[in-house]
Amino acid sequence: ERERERESYVLLPQVGENVVWENNFSVPMDSTGPPDCSSRDVSGIKWVSPRHEGKLSGISESFDDDGLPVSMENVYAASKRIEKSVVRTPCIRSKHISKIADMNVYLKCEYKQSTGSFKERGSMNAILRLPAAKRKAGIIAASAGNHALSLAYGGSRLSIPVTVVMPTMAPLTKKKLCAELGAEVIVHGDDFDIATAFAKKLAVERGMTYIHGFNDAAVIAGQGSAGVEILSDVPDLDAVLVPVGGGGLIAGIAMAIKNENPNVEVIGIEPVNFASCTAALQKGEVVETEMVGPTIADGLAVRRVGDNCFPIIQRYVDRMVVMDERWTALSVLRMMELEKTIVEGAGAIALGPLLAGILPEYKGKNVVLLICGANIDLPVLGRVIDYGLVADGRLSRVGATISDRPGGLAKLCALFADVGASIKEVQHLRTFTSAVTAFSETFVEIVVETRDHQHKQELKEYLVKNNVKIDFRTFKFYDQDAAIF
Repeated sequence: ERERERESYVLLPQVGENVVWENNFSVPMDSTGPPDCSSRDVSGIKWVSPRHEGKLSGISESFDDDGLPVSMENVYAASKRIEKSVVRTPCIRSKHISKIADMNVYLKCEYKQSTGSFKERGSMNAILRLPAAKRKAGIIAASAGNHALSLAYGGSRLSIPVTVVMPTMAPLTKKKLCAELGAEVIVHGDDFDIATAFAKKLAVERGMTYIHGFNDAAVIAGQGSAGVEILSDVPDLDAVLVPVGGGGLIAGIAMAIKNENPNVEVIGIEPVNFASCTAALQKGEVVETEMVGPTIADGLAVRRVGDNCFPIIQRYVDRMVVMDERWTALSVLRMMELEKTIVEGAGAIALGPLLAGILPEYKGKNVVLLICGANIDLPVLGRVIDYGLVADGRLSRVGATISDRPGGLAKLCALFADVGASIKEVQHLRTFTSAVTAFSETFVEIVVETRDHQHKQELKEYLVKNNVKIDFRTFKFYDQDAAIF
């Protein structure tokens, strides 16, 4: 009975705390709204809570988890409960990324879980805590992917009926995998919010237990087990970078790490189009943000951070970094090239700040990146790779007007060859050439492969030097899209 009382989860009111912004980019110090990250030039925005200013100056501080929805005892109990049900993923030093970032960078490989993401930790803890009667009645959740997979997998192992409600935009492969694991898959609604409302309605009608993907206290405690493992594998840790969507993962990890070693900095990373946690921290309370646009890190596409996650994040998380999409795409690309690993955007986003060079204060220090998911659709992967190549200056487009007589295209191609650029695709647009020269010239759009940004600049200068008629309107537009012309 005492054990059950110690592991009980008490939901209490949120704890408020002011937030001070470090103006490294475009956010004014007196800003009262969410950060304006719409500019293509924004690589990241950092904030620091005044509660931790002393620690950042070298002053240690002890933390007390009283009054929070999850306690450290809950995290320890979850770690013990699920230790035989989930993979103890490795935390390995990456020599390639360490060299690029000039840090000792370790990768916590949560994508090696059986369903390809960290979600198994929280799901298994929540499932294993259910009494027999509730297991028999079944569990239900709304999810666009990884949480649904983890519940379906856990339910299949424990013979528990599982129903997952997935929005229409959920990847087809994840719908198929959930069904293959024995879950009842219901496709409902155009977005996650609609799917969630329908799933909760079904839970009441069917008498099933609804398990939230990030706001359930047992789920948060389960995710914290990853933090316990990180400290065991990298005891002299200086900082950990954690992807943030709804906040369950970073809340659990921050709870685990800060209670063991308050000197370790916990940094959250979220996509620019879904900076809901950053907005909540600045406001001092949970807020629902507007969807600015889609994100490569679709697993983090959450407009409202979890109510149970937020007070933990307020107390324990030191900084938030908001990443532009191009850095997320580059992170996926670098993981493939350097680590020979395919991960999804949400799983790779923690690498973004290191590639962007916006955390120079950690040079020479020990930093862990949560690489937390690998469930990416192959068609989407192809598009992310192409976008990453564009952002890396290795895939570009140029629009030019050339002679439409024999040899006109050959002369242009020869100029590309002179600087070592490889042409991948050519498209003629004769119809849209000006009326004056419509019968003697043609407009061509060329996709070209270059080594890097410097090489594409050399190509541009060489074409201009040789009097190629470049369309400078497209030049400006493409350059803003992180391409060459």
